[in-house]
Amino acid sequence: MGLLKNVYYLVCFTTAGYLYTAPASADQPVQFESAASEPTSFQVRNAQQNGHVLKAVSGTPLQGYLMRPPGEGPFPAIVVLHGCSGLFPSVKKTWSERLSSWGYVVLVVDSFSTRGIKETCDGLHSVDRVYDAYGALDFLSKDSFVDPQRIALMGFSAGGSATLEALQLGGDERLMERKFKAAIAYYPDCSATNGDMAVPTLILIGELDDRTPSKKCQEMMAQRSGKGSTVQLDVYPGARHAFDFPGLQTGTEEYRMEYNAAAADQSISAVRAFLKEAFNG
Repeated sequence: MGLLKNVYYLVCFTTAGYLYTAPASADQPVQFESAASEPTSFQVRNAQQNGHVLKAVSGTPLQGYLMRPPGEGPFPAIVVLHGCSGLFPSVKKTWSERLSSWGYVVLVVDSFSTRGIKETCDGLHSVDRVYDAYGALDFLSKDSFVDPQRIALMGFSAGGSATLEALQLGGDERLMERKFKAAIAYYPDCSATNGDMAVPTLILIGELDDRTPSKKCQEMMAQRSGKGSTVQLDVYPGARHAFDFPGLQTGTEEYRMEYNAAAADQSISAVRAFLKEAFNG
């Protein structure tokens, strides 16, 4: 069980692939801060009634890895969130290279290193990944080689859940000055959102996923109010959690992870088509 847990941490909350061309440039370490946390109007009123003044909580220093295509730009960009096990090469390298080869600037956010956290899969640590995402958005928006009007958010498993939370209509996104253009979530926990999204959203999940069940995503879609932007749910028949990790086949009585080549290929194609449409080509 201990070995399986380690494999799960390494694989389940990251993703891998293989259909990409040579990277445009090496990944570059960068430093920025998570977005400052502004108190809600209710919190402000409550504090005032008790004679207190609430101020915004300053952002947390973060590290990230930046990769960009050749040329001056400005290019569309993707902010990428890792899962609860931290940042692994399948996200830092594989997806960065793939997205960069498609013509996107990529910023992979490391939410744990500067906080001294190894993983949060046991639920003992609480990290506001939503504000990390918006801090990355603010950082990218200030670079001359990035088009600030065309930046998407992409996350995997726990990072996918954070992606849905970050862009839920009427949620934290309404408090942010800068806005994402689109969202992509690989096998997220769909029970954490009502499915009404502020931007076009793509969700990719395996039909047989028993870690973050596809049924929850289907229920979310059925219960959506219809407000907000379009949401596309792609459920891959026969696929399980981490279906895009080549060679993986392991499981317990609780859940199973297994590579599915057909689902992996289809999901990569779906992501590319979705981004092209979201950024108007």
